[in-house]
Amino acid sequence: MKKLSSFIAIAGLWILLPLAAVSQKKVEWTSQKISLTKGLTFPLRIPAGYQISIAAEGLERPRFFAKSPDGRLFVTDMHNRSDNKKGRVVVLDKWNADTKTFAKRTTFLKDLHNPNQVAFYTKNGQTYIYVAETGKLSYYKYNAGDSVAVGEPVVIATFPDYGLSYKYGGWHLTRSIVFKNDKIYVSVGSSCDACVEKEDVRAVILEMDPDGSNKRIFARGIRNAVGIKWVNDNLWVTHMGRDNRGPDKPEELFHTVVENGFYGWPYYYQYRKTIIADTQFIKVRRPDFARKPPVAPYGFKAHSAPLGFEYVTGFDDPLLNNSFLVALHGSTSVWRQRGNAIVQLLPGGAYRELVSGFLQGTTENKRYGRPCDILQWNRKSFFISDDKNGVIYFLEKR
Repeated sequence: MKKLSSFIAIAGLWILLPLAAVSQKKVEWTSQKISLTKGLTFPLRIPAGYQISIAAEGLERPRFFAKSPDGRLFVTDMHNRSDNKKGRVVVLDKWNADTKTFAKRTTFLKDLHNPNQVAFYTKNGQTYIYVAETGKLSYYKYNAGDSVAVGEPVVIATFPDYGLSYKYGGWHLTRSIVFKNDKIYVSVGSSCDACVEKEDVRAVILEMDPDGSNKRIFARGIRNAVGIKWVNDNLWVTHMGRDNRGPDKPEELFHTVVENGFYGWPYYYQYRKTIIADTQFIKVRRPDFARKPPVAPYGFKAHSAPLGFEYVTGFDDPLLNNSFLVALHGSTSVWRQRGNAIVQLLPGGAYRELVSGFLQGTTENKRYGRPCDILQWNRKSFFISDDKNGVIYFLEKR
């Protein structure tokens, strides 16, 4: 059995560290019918021995999950593009193990500007909930069982909220956050598809203290890392590539980032394990940090749009245990037939679809979902968010 390895970039090289064994046995599949209250009926393909059900629906654009210290499921809901300042943070509560649904749904926060993610942090016995919006990062005190945010928010950082149409908050309008060793890491995407940025804060991962002090750029050249997560002391990110380099270039990436690392954008991109200099920027004067990046260990098909991911541990099924699962949101151009699935990463840079069937044609009315995030809930189950039809799915090993 092979080992899945993590890759750490040091001085332009990837150092392989054994991470965990991954089962590569052939997957047997089953099909399960899904019926949404809005009238859509379609089959999803899942591994045999699993079942998938609708844990919640009727949301607008559910994005990223967070499990609170008191064991409750929080999810951000970005509303829709008609008004991107009506986003919410929702608490899904009172799980019914028999019906596989939540009996209670509460709006914890509302009137937010593209809330993409929340994260919990505890210091000296007090827990705080951090909320990442397009233009700012703020926090509230959080106590077990809170159904609404209490008090006024404390804003610890601000970010650009302009670019491609101010109405939508810029080209890349989501901000993703994660804590590690009393530091918070924030992903801020680029202001464009491919350009030399005028602001250092774009296309970077920021590091700061929980109160916003000591803010600095941790890593650069990451066009848009919507998913960021620490796994075994390595910071992993999903990394979406630029457009207009052909139907298959560049690949979308999944890799680790390290302090002061540079990961290519806009000067380089990756295709089939090869780093390619972008001809649009060959004659452009580059900053000193813009060195040729290392090859990322995983490359998805162009326009797959990898977003949230989970590293599965302590799971009852060796098929999934000790492996990464990634939500491929899919291309905005349905005809490309890319993404729209939950995939499992395999050794050597390969991956395979685990939950599919969200896309069953070449037109938008044949797209039945766009997976955004996946969260391991316990030893037997996961939650999956779909920000197209406002659904939270529950995937469980029987």
